[in-house]
Amino acid sequence: MSFLVDFVLHIDQHLVTIVNSFGIWTYLILFAIIFIETGAVILPFLPGDSLLFAACALAANPTYGLHIWSFVGLFLLAALAGDSLNFLIGHSLGEALTRTSWFGKLINQKQLAKSEKFFDKHGGITVTIARFMPIIRTFVPFVAASSRMQYRQFIRYNVIGCVLWVVLCCGGGYFFGNIPFVKAHFSLVVIGIIVISLIPAIVSALKARFSHTPEED
Repeated sequence: MSFLVDFVLHIDQHLVTIVNSFGIWTYLILFAIIFIETGAVILPFLPGDSLLFAACALAANPTYGLHIWSFVGLFLLAALAGDSLNFLIGHSLGEALTRTSWFGKLINQKQLAKSEKFFDKHGGITVTIARFMPIIRTFVPFVAASSRMQYRQFIRYNVIGCVLWVVLCCGGGYFFGNIPFVKAHFSLVVIGIIVISLIPAIVSALKARFSHTPEED
């Protein structure tokens, strides 16, 4: 876990190491990380937003020979494919998995419950909104499928969310990632990205807390 935290906070440095070590295979490695983040259901802690930002910041630097449009296409495909796999798992095995003890050990039940409440409250648009929310975005496709949402409806919202997510995160990294202040304080920028991405969940939780009125006896 300590390695994962270090990887996220110093993702720019780790990506440079990956590029120098694996060259063109970097595209496949980063594709796999984004795909697995949502597709595997049980790995919501993998980097997402910060990875896109850092990768496209490297693409803006000619030193590394990376191509921004290759990243945009691969990240979009990875996000869509990962969410679709997650949906398929939820559609085919959702109820059975939630009843198994080993699945309960692998999944953070509190986060799953939060995702279910978020989905119940906001409906289909949750699929779009959740793409910008770490951890919750991993569970929402699973929850949507378990709730018998039609794939046609799911993919419509999902495409919107994935396109916006990739464009904003990749565009932010490409145009702002090499600003001297950003490069010098990249860890703080990553933390800022994480905090900003958690705002919708925090706002939703606060609204639910303060709008709740105790039942009268």
